Amino acid sequence: MNSVPPALDVEARYTCARNLALEAAQLGMGHYRQRNKLLVEHKGNDLQDVVSIADRQIEDFIRARLAERFPEDGFLGEESGSSDLAARCVWVIDPIDGTACFVNGLHNWCVSIGLLIDGEPYLGAIADPNHDELFHGCLGQGAFVNDTPLQVSAATHVAQGLTGTGTFHPRGKEHFIPFLEKLLAEGGMFFRNGSGALMTAYVAAGRLLGYYETELKSWDCLAGLVLLNADSTPSGHPVHAHLARHSTAIWPPVPRPSGRAVGAQRRRAGIVSPGWLASSISASVCALIHPSD
Repeated sequence: MNSVPPALDVEARYTCARNLALEAAQLGMGHYRQRNKLLVEHKGNDLQDVVSIADRQIEDFIRARLAERFPEDGFLGEESGSSDLAARCVWVIDPIDGTACFVNGLHNWCVSIGLLIDGEPYLGAIADPNHDELFHGCLGQGAFVNDTPLQVSAATHVAQGLTGTGTFHPRGKEHFIPFLEKLLAEGGMFFRNGSGALMTAYVAAGRLLGYYETELKSWDCLAGLVLLNADSTPSGHPVHAHLARHSTAIWPPVPRPSGRAVGAQRRRAGIVSPGWLASSISASVCALIHPSD
């Protein structure tokens, strides 16, 4: 696939994603200013995995708007689940990425809206209302923060900047601590702000060298992956539905930072799974990266 047929109005969807992310972020700010009144629950037995009524209300708002504007499109949301995943266009939504930060009064949360077309991350918008930043991009059109084009870091070694990191307790000891040990042994330093979408956007903006996470979901990173690949044309290689059920590392297109060496260089953003083996994501998106080889 080299292009999207004219019958599919990508530009309308791109404009909608940007505007809707900004609207939803302002809705979130209303809740954020009154966060002490929010009902907060925990998912399963993990006290660190929280969800609030704000998450659900914002996702409902986004879902209703998208269904009204593009009724033929599918939907996958963190809180309300999925519908019509066989559709050509599938929206992937995180209404509040960084909910733990949100409920604790930390300014590191955002609204993330991404769109898959024919199974490929095609456009995305990440709205950060606390810092008045809208990260957005569309394949073949570039990526931006507000109106400023994004540029990944030119660093060639992990010691030359910060690497974003994140983890959940169930997988933390198995993968996260060994990763940190290797990163620190190479002279690198880690950074965590609690929002996978924002940290992926920061990689695209050159603020972070890369981003490693032990439990990344598709709604956490799909919009951010578009930002990293927005200068590319559609590859025709769909991303598998279980995009982020494994430990992953996200690095920008070449040149990408490494320890002493990097694995096979790829044109598109790299995603790495446990044991430093490429996960089941399409080969055009994957790379093998080992910070201590």
